Amino acid sequence: MFTNLNQGERMSKFILLYKGPATDPQDMDEEKRNGIMQAWKVWMENMGEALVDVGAPMFNGESVVDGGSEGRAPLISGYSIIQAEDIDATKKLVFNHPFLSDKTGEFSVEIYELASAPM
Repeated sequence: MFTNLNQGERMSKFILLYKGPATDPQDMDEEKRNGIMQAWKVWMENMGEALVDVGAPMFNGESVVDGGSEGRAPLISGYSIIQAEDIDATKKLVFNHPFLSDKTGEFSVEIYELASAPM
């Protein structure tokens, strides 16, 4: 479990973007759906205070480009926000993420550090 959140220790926030052809849970049999939900539950519990926002699934993305064109957005299946000391610590927290459990190379978790919004 991630417990390295001491008072005064500088932690950064990172957004995890889940890329891959995720299956809608309603299209799964009950056993598979329950197994996936259990894996996510274990991951969330192990994250402890590092999990800032579990996030949500995302479907049917569209994009609008600054040149005025529109189209399908890259396949992003969902997101979460976590906090950690740095990108290396974040990668360690993501290594055994349930989204990466298929081991097919079709799924990835993209990690971006969230900067403070300028005032």
